[in-house]
Amino acid sequence: MTNLLSLNDLSVDEINGILNRAEQILEMKDQGWFDPNRTLVANLFFEPSTRTRFSFETAEKRLGFQVLNFSSKTSSTQKGESLYDTVRTMQAIGARAVVIRHQREGYYRELMHGIDIPVLNAGDGAGDHPTQALLDLLTIQQEFLLFKGLTVAIIGDLRYSRVARSDADVLSRLGCRVLLSSPEEWKNDSLPGEHVPVDEAVRAADAVIMLRIQHERHEQAMRMTTEDYHRRYGLTRERASVMKPGSIIMHPGPVNRGVELDSDLVESDRSRYFKQISNGVAVRMASLEWALHTEKEAKKNERVAEKW
Repeated sequence: MTNLLSLNDLSVDEINGILNRAEQILEMKDQGWFDPNRTLVANLFFEPSTRTRFSFETAEKRLGFQVLNFSSKTSSTQKGESLYDTVRTMQAIGARAVVIRHQREGYYRELMHGIDIPVLNAGDGAGDHPTQALLDLLTIQQEFLLFKGLTVAIIGDLRYSRVARSDADVLSRLGCRVLLSSPEEWKNDSLPGEHVPVDEAVRAADAVIMLRIQHERHEQAMRMTTEDYHRRYGLTRERASVMKPGSIIMHPGPVNRGVELDSDLVESDRSRYFKQISNGVAVRMASLEWALHTEKEAKKNERVAEKW
């Protein structure tokens, strides 16, 4: 069993292995090469999701898996069933892995005893989002080839964003200079990196990662209007005009156009927003293979596919 809970648990070699495998998957496209006896995987999403949920489901189906999509609103959690018992149920009915998004940070700690199938963390509160960080790494790698020496700015809601935590940790480990910028009330001193003003971060960065405001996790309402936030901390067209040549814009989604990011920039030449979404499917295919130890079977089927 191999869990994917936080990228801090993976070695750099394991991270590179998943990224390399995702690149191979992108090159092979939809050749339908992998069908490991119709593996059953359950997706348990306790929070709303579009990109992560559907890219996991797409990844599972492209790998030939059968998919169980769980809805907390129509499940026994409404009757008081614990997360542990829900996952234990999935295991008992034959799921070989579970993908979980949960509002509680570190929810997976209660699953470390008695659960004998891999757990892939699709986001835990303000904790971690490992597959988002992996697809962000893949997007940066495709653009710049190497991580060491790059400057990456992470801008926005640093305190409540699980993407900020996962990205800052792994980018620092891989040799990037990480610049952090946010309103004072959303500053997060636990993240590795240098806190700098937003304009300085945008000018210096090779990749600018803009973060969504995590309204659902805030204890108090935002102290400024969305228009003020966009002017003071968002990536406006004026700020984007001073970005370094060859630098790129990223966002984990969903984008609030005109708040974190000027609407025109979402689909600009610098933007890699939709590229990130595409990369998410390949990364999650590679992550599922890694967690289920199916790389050997996949390699064998690749050789078959090459003959088609």
